[in-house]
Amino acid sequence: MALQEKLDKFKKQQEKCQSTLTSIAASNKSTIQKSTPVAAALSTNARTPAPAVKFSNDTERLQHINSIRKAPVGAQIKRVIDLLLETRQAFTPEQINESCHVDANANKAVFDSLRNNPKVHHDGKRFSYKSKYDLKDKSQLLYLIRKKPEGIAVIDLKDAYPTVMDDLQALKAAGQIWLLSNFDSQEDIAYPNDPRVPIMVDDDLKQLFRGIELPRDMIDIERDLQKNGMKPATNTAQRRARSEVQGLSSKPKPKKKKHEITKRTKLTNAHLPELFRNLGNNNS
Repeated sequence: MALQEKLDKFKKQQEKCQSTLTSIAASNKSTIQKSTPVAAALSTNARTPAPAVKFSNDTERLQHINSIRKAPVGAQIKRVIDLLLETRQAFTPEQINESCHVDANANKAVFDSLRNNPKVHHDGKRFSYKSKYDLKDKSQLLYLIRKKPEGIAVIDLKDAYPTVMDDLQALKAAGQIWLLSNFDSQEDIAYPNDPRVPIMVDDDLKQLFRGIELPRDMIDIERDLQKNGMKPATNTAQRRARSEVQGLSSKPKPKKKKHEITKRTKLTNAHLPELFRNLGNNNS
């Protein structure tokens, strides 16, 4: 009985050894297969040398980057603000360097100017563009204009978001706002025109309004408005005073006296003799 147990134990050991030898053989085969392509590649590379690297190919790009970083601080700030305005995304200093080659981390003056610029928002990590009015779409634009019955300058809305100018024209075409030019600066002003409150004006009142003769001088018009408790949108007296200080007098220049044509006048328009045909008769 003891002999049979020893035989069984021996068979189990034989089977275990066979299994171990099989796994070792499989592992060696796989290693040989993986190493063969590597060896082939190494031998191929040994036969075909790699082309030499030409460092001069990148010279132009490096010179361009160097010229940007040596430019005045104002020029570098403009590059960054243009990037922020066009993308409307937030950038870390490293991302700004990658995008427009302005290294804010290495230039403290650039970094401080960016952080304190009124057109740039800095949250401690990233820089982003900051417009005067935080608007996203046409509905927010209309809501803002309706909150400003005194009008809002279009120049303050231009950079609110990329399609703001198209939305202003669309609101004007829909009759929801007015776009009028300022008398002094000739800049457009956006005024609300709420279509929910239509005003009907009689033809007699329109005719009476159009029949009123206004003073020829703008100062007189402003004075009359003030007498009636209204604030003029312009200040002509102040504008004229400023023009005189700058040497731009608003008074019309005296006209030069025209020289009369006489017999002594040298006629140069020989190709138009009919203009001077009766010259002698008129002056005789």
